Amino acid sequence: MVQVTMKELLEAGVHFGHQVRRWNPKMKEYIFGERNGIYIIDLQKTQRMFRDALAFVTNAIAEDRGKTVLFVGTKRQAQDAVREEAERAGQYHVNQRWLGGLLTNFQTVQKSIKRLKDLEAMQTDGRYEKLTKKERIKLDRERESLNKNLSGIKSMNRLPDIVFIIDVRKEEIAVAEANRLGIPIVAVVDTNCSPEGIDYVIPGNDDALRAVRLFASRIADAILEGQQIATEGGVVAQPEAGEAEPGEVTEGAAGEGAVATQPEVTEPGSTATSKAGSEGDGMAVEPSTAPEPAKAEASVDEGAESVVAAS
Repeated sequence: MVQVTMKELLEAGVHFGHQVRRWNPKMKEYIFGERNGIYIIDLQKTQRMFRDALAFVTNAIAEDRGKTVLFVGTKRQAQDAVREEAERAGQYHVNQRWLGGLLTNFQTVQKSIKRLKDLEAMQTDGRYEKLTKKERIKLDRERESLNKNLSGIKSMNRLPDIVFIIDVRKEEIAVAEANRLGIPIVAVVDTNCSPEGIDYVIPGNDDALRAVRLFASRIADAILEGQQIATEGGVVAQPEAGEAEPGEVTEGAAGEGAVATQPEVTEPGSTATSKAGSEGDGMAVEPSTAPEPAKAEASVDEGAESVVAAS
């Protein structure tokens, strides 16, 4: 089974939520507390729910190797990670702009994909040479525009079986379309988002580059593991109830309200920082520019206790 440790979550800054004034009350159950005006996400719940989401993806692919996953993340921080991890897992992705009706009006989108393939074929079969310079320029612009939005789904000839989303607030149209068609959604949900309509909620920071890459890479790993199991005809191991992940504090081990201690994890210059001072949804504040109080509790003193919730 694909695993994610508490240390990895901390190092990626997954526990940093948005400013208190920008929260969504529906995320209350996933919030541990507040530090310097920033909500801190309950990482023990994140770890447990992320594990469940990974198990779901692995099981789905293991049952039928032909099942597909659509990675969706159009915010600037997620574009590269979504494309790279989707390609590594041999899946589809949308990382530029979600085209309205991409799922609910898939037949029309297929026409645009067919047009893109025709334009690409014209370049190789000699038809371009018979056109005037003005006509070639016009077709080049059309091809570039189509390729920008459709390159990640060019070979997708049917609806995906699972949709993985980074930032459900920005991708609310994708969530609505998947819900309407009954397609399961696995999504990273920050403190300013609503978890409604999400089948597998992963509470976490959807703005930090390292956090986004951690989520996307683990989903890709789960897909690859499921494909391997399907090829070998094996059985997916299910986590037992009450089983603790590496680095996870359980009530039996530390008692209710215990705080897990970890070494200092926030690295200078990393993007795993709090989001105080970021007024837009798509930007994470760099350590050099973030207000001093907004660096939260991630690296107050070397060897200090990290802020981690006890479930």
